[in-house]
Amino acid sequence: MLQPKRYKYAKQFTKRPRGIDVKSTTVVFGDFGLKAMENGYITSNQIESVRMAISRFTKRKGRIWVRIFPDLAITAKPPSRMGGGKSPIDTWTAPVRKGRILFEIGGVDEKTTKGAFDLARHKLPIKVKFVEKV
Repeated sequence: MLQPKRYKYAKQFTKRPRGIDVKSTTVVFGDFGLKAMENGYITSNQIESVRMAISRFTKRKGRIWVRIFPDLAITAKPPSRMGGGKSPIDTWTAPVRKGRILFEIGGVDEKTTKGAFDLARHKLPIKVKFVEKV
């Protein structure tokens, strides 16, 4: 699972991803990419699940770039518990805004890439689309 090695504060405020992303909106490293079509959160488990699905489908050919990193700590508290303060960190998530490139792949043909990204699409909690390098 991905998570920061060190962080400055023990617990953070939860950022809400709003608006359209202005950076990381084009395919830079690979030939094809997976672009977010709505705002949301992607957990470290979901990122790892997508990465494994893509690498299995492509039979570990080509190269995969993960363009997001889960750096937002999410705390989880048991229900109906008044008081007690903020609970410990439960998961790490990546806030994703619309238009962001999430994953890139290079060195694999288009048909295989579309199949791999179709598998990945089902593992993500937000709508995504397949894009090519311009």
